[in-house]
Amino acid sequence: MPQNKKEIHSFLGFSGYYRQHVNDFASIARPLYKLCDKYTVFEMTVDRVTAFEYLRHLLTTAPLLLMPDFKLPFKLYVDASGDGLGAALHQVQIINDKPVEGPIFFISRQIKPTEARYGASQMEGLCLV
Repeated sequence: MPQNKKEIHSFLGFSGYYRQHVNDFASIARPLYKLCDKYTVFEMTVDRVTAFEYLRHLLTTAPLLLMPDFKLPFKLYVDASGDGLGAALHQVQIINDKPVEGPIFFISRQIKPTEARYGASQMEGLCLV
């Protein structure tokens, strides 16, 4: 468990490197990123501990990502909320003679204060940019 802001920064730096393997990374890590603000007093509240533990769990049990087959079509799933933006690139591939849809790549980020005013359609479109 992180004991200070430096350890939180270190954990977020490490976990951020693997963010494409974790669906909704930005939303999950949001309480920890808020803790990094220089005006925020270091306090591991219940939501921060939960976010840390859940993110640590996801990083050690990340889903198996498929290798893209550029001859097959892709599916792009996007999601936007007041916390962040996320997208998942999927593809249906034949594995063991059965069609299986699986993730190829995940991406997410927190929204900026100016983007928080966007409508639902604009937020979903922002996921594509």
